[in-house]
Amino acid sequence: MNKRLYVGNLDYATEGKDLEELFASEGTVVYAKVITGPDGRSRGFGFVEMETEEQAQKANEKFNKYSFKDRTLVVNEARVIEKRSFGGDDRRPSFGGDDRRPQGDRFKGKEDLNFKLKKLRKKFN
Repeated sequence: MNKRLYVGNLDYATEGKDLEELFASEGTVVYAKVITGPDGRSRGFGFVEMETEEQAQKANEKFNKYSFKDRTLVVNEARVIEKRSFGGDDRRPSFGGDDRRPQGDRFKGKEDLNFKLKKLRKKFN
């Protein structure tokens, strides 16, 4: 098991220090953070990293479905999010967001027009 835990369904007034105090009963908390949006408000979830995997396992078992600030917590092992591919050429640099350029036969419409123009030119020349 990973030492980092995802903690969801948090009250929006919860801060990192609250998570740290809660999880300290199960061992040494290395890191505790509540994730906030661009406006600075809590997004309702956070992450806690315990010193050992055993402590993380105990904390996971104890605090999953635990009532905290009138909310039922959801605690899981944190997962690393892999880079998503939206198809196309992976050699291009990605700067975030989705790629809205057409894929596959991206110039098919232009090729059809060029082909028709060439045919007409041959016919009338």
